Amino acid sequence: MKPTPQYKYYEWVMAAFVTVLICSNLIGPAKIAQLDIPILGVCTFGAGVLFFPISYVFGDILTEVYGYARARRVIWAGFGGLVFASIMSAMVVALPPAPFWTHQSAYEIAFGNTPRIVMASMLAYCCGEFVNSYVLARMKILTQGRWLWSRTIGSTIVGEAVDSALFYPLAFYGSGIIPDDKLPLIMLAQFVTKVGVEIAFTPLTYKIVNVLKRAEGEDYYDRETNFSPFSIKS
Repeated sequence: MKPTPQYKYYEWVMAAFVTVLICSNLIGPAKIAQLDIPILGVCTFGAGVLFFPISYVFGDILTEVYGYARARRVIWAGFGGLVFASIMSAMVVALPPAPFWTHQSAYEIAFGNTPRIVMASMLAYCCGEFVNSYVLARMKILTQGRWLWSRTIGSTIVGEAVDSALFYPLAFYGSGIIPDDKLPLIMLAQFVTKVGVEIAFTPLTYKIVNVLKRAEGEDYYDRETNFSPFSIKS
């Protein structure tokens, strides 16, 4: 039986991934922001776009260094964290406020996401992250480990497309929270911005990947990996 590798930084990368993921899903999804950007003009986007793409950067690093199976375990850990955070948010919002505490309505706006939004977020997260990891793992084999930028950006394009295409229609279509005719604009802005963040982070991704590969003595190729998303075996 092949011994299980002992890694120095795998758990740290996992913790960073889950932290960013939970923050992005609790803080950003329900708020739609708008900025007037020079050259580009007025851009409308979900506030979670400011740091949600960072989770894809961590996902790329995990798959590139440790392989799809270990990235899969982190994705499921993130899903568990989302479930727990969502349940606790709902419980805290539902608790009767003290008579002297006058901020219940603001708290409900900030943390009282509807079950529809929560479910849409979780489904979009799972599908997007697994697609991102799968595409990167396959591209690594096809490129024989060359052109890291092509698979980090390429996998993000596919993964973010799946995430954006699922989340906003499932969460907001026909809800009245966001006008239906504005959804395509917001989805496009989300997609372009997230991919742009991935491109901007490419030099940093290169540095982190190279440092981790040297420190861990690992550069995993998923040639015999079971790509089923429903397994947690590494």
